[in-house]
Amino acid sequence: MTSVLSHRSIAAFKPLVLVAALATLTFPVAAQIETAQQLAPVTVSESRFESDSSASPIGATVITAEQIREAGIGNVNEAVRKIGGVYGRQSMTGGSDYQLDMRGFGGTGDQNIVVLIDGIRISEKEGATTLMSSIAIDSVERIEVVRGGSSVLYGEGATGGTINIVTNKVRQGNAYGSVFAEVGSFNSREVRASIAKKFENLAIDAAINTIDTDNYRQNNDYRQRNFNTGLSWVVGDTKIGARVATSRQDFGLAGPLTWDEFQNSPRKTNSPLDKGYVDSDRYSIFAEQNFGALKFAAELAHVDRTAAVSYSGAPASTYKGNMTQFSPRLKYLTTFGSVKSDLVVGLDFSKWDRTNVGVSKGTQDSKAIYARNEFVFEKGRIAVGGRHEKFDSDYANTGFGTPAYDRSFSVNAWDIQGSYPVLKNVDVFAKVGNSFRVANIDDNNLIIANTPLAPQKSKDLEIGAKWINEMAVVTARLFRHRLTNEIMFDAGLNANVNLDPTKRQGAEIEASSYIAPKLKVSGSYQHVSAKFTSGVNEGNEVVLVPENILTARLSWMPNDWTNANVGVQRVSSQRSGGDFDNACTARISSFTTLDARYALRFGTWEFAVSGTNLTDENYFTQSYGGGAFVPCRDGIYPEAGRALKVSVRKSF
Repeated sequence: MTSVLSHRSIAAFKPLVLVAALATLTFPVAAQIETAQQLAPVTVSESRFESDSSASPIGATVITAEQIREAGIGNVNEAVRKIGGVYGRQSMTGGSDYQLDMRGFGGTGDQNIVVLIDGIRISEKEGATTLMSSIAIDSVERIEVVRGGSSVLYGEGATGGTINIVTNKVRQGNAYGSVFAEVGSFNSREVRASIAKKFENLAIDAAINTIDTDNYRQNNDYRQRNFNTGLSWVVGDTKIGARVATSRQDFGLAGPLTWDEFQNSPRKTNSPLDKGYVDSDRYSIFAEQNFGALKFAAELAHVDRTAAVSYSGAPASTYKGNMTQFSPRLKYLTTFGSVKSDLVVGLDFSKWDRTNVGVSKGTQDSKAIYARNEFVFEKGRIAVGGRHEKFDSDYANTGFGTPAYDRSFSVNAWDIQGSYPVLKNVDVFAKVGNSFRVANIDDNNLIIANTPLAPQKSKDLEIGAKWINEMAVVTARLFRHRLTNEIMFDAGLNANVNLDPTKRQGAEIEASSYIAPKLKVSGSYQHVSAKFTSGVNEGNEVVLVPENILTARLSWMPNDWTNANVGVQRVSSQRSGGDFDNACTARISSFTTLDARYALRFGTWEFAVSGTNLTDENYFTQSYGGGAFVPCRDGIYPEAGRALKVSVRKSF
């Protein structure tokens, strides 16, 4: 253990051990709870094909629809943060799509995570946070969070991990759905409605929701309109389908504050005329066909996205982008004696165009081939995979004949992972490999000396153990990522750069258990050390990375019509975004937040009251102080104060 973690890391591991001990000690109580309350088995998606939980990806956290409903979660991003324990940093638009960060990648955390819907990649091919809020929460069956390098299957940007949102399968029978309405602090209003129906072999679903809020700060009002619809047709071993999703967002940009402003007037703005909007349309079709032991699947998806920002009332800068991707693949299942073989071979094609209207235009195309073979033995399993991907990219300023750059390059990824049951209820697992991230057009739009950024590469290592029983689950991991050419925005240089070599290493634990009949506790803890390993900043901490994050949630359901849910998160201090040389004595302070929800159900009706930041803590997660442009304590984006909401839901 000491070869992976420093002595300081091991000391910080103590809270993790306490959580594990709690889950272990409570198991004798949990074992007395009736079978109806046992932790339900789940189905997970492995190798980009659906499979049962015995083949779950190493390190997977599965968030179920029941957990989402009990916690009163309103969107996927919130579910990943509050239930999955993934750290989130406030969106500057004031929306609910926080910048998620797994494994301590700071300001580029969301660019090191790949987000998928039913296995189809929806992560933006630009420097924007994925709009998970556009996904109808009532259509979600489960969310699979896989921490650690996953570039073999999902390509660039998967060093921190992947989030796969799996939607409900429409069930046979009468049409069904729900209507939801909520009002709350800061003049917030939300309405959601969904409906689904299956006609013999044809299934149709649709969902719509609207979000309006003035938000906590001045000039941070936010409006969002989402619509999703899909259909699927199944006959025998053939399945085809299509889905359309649209999102419209309008928002005010409150901008940063100085330290004194944050202390005295955290709700104010210095940019009352700054505005923006984002329009996104996503279309996809898919097909699956079984041929005995051979299974074929493919998706074709297209995204159109338009964004605009206007500062100080000036004419808006408009950005238009579109992406088309095609992903065919094959899966072959066979048996050699007592050994089962699961081979997946696939291709990924992607084409992305982005235009800053009247200013510049860029394209980025990629072609990839990958293969992964998992062998399942009588005890244990091992998987080996590799990926080769070629990128072609160019960028030019409007009106200039010579491109700013035009280049082609290739990147490889590989991994080996396995697990083995050392005891009846205990599996140990390990994973080693390489992952990568490629600079997109946004990244290369703000660079030094017009030199495009090199690919970011990571050497990944993870070891861990999982204890599971009908009533409780505890998973613990140690991890390390050694990165070269890490891509990050340097606020001190006001440019995107390739950093000198860096390293992330640490520990994670997740635990859930019934501690009494009708009372369930769950929690997660992450400790990460993020430092430069060479160069002018050798030994310095990487910015915007909290060393310790502890999340816990208590759920109480004494009967079929009452539910209470309480959550707490503790985040340690971190360096501001411009403090690469660690010269600032001021840091982003540690903070603790508390949220809760209480709901009553009467037949098909549910009434609930909920609250966030109930202690009304004055804190922030975004700050770009440090360096040559912004003083150490400045560049602050405050988080919201206490907010209360009431809601009503009708199911039919």
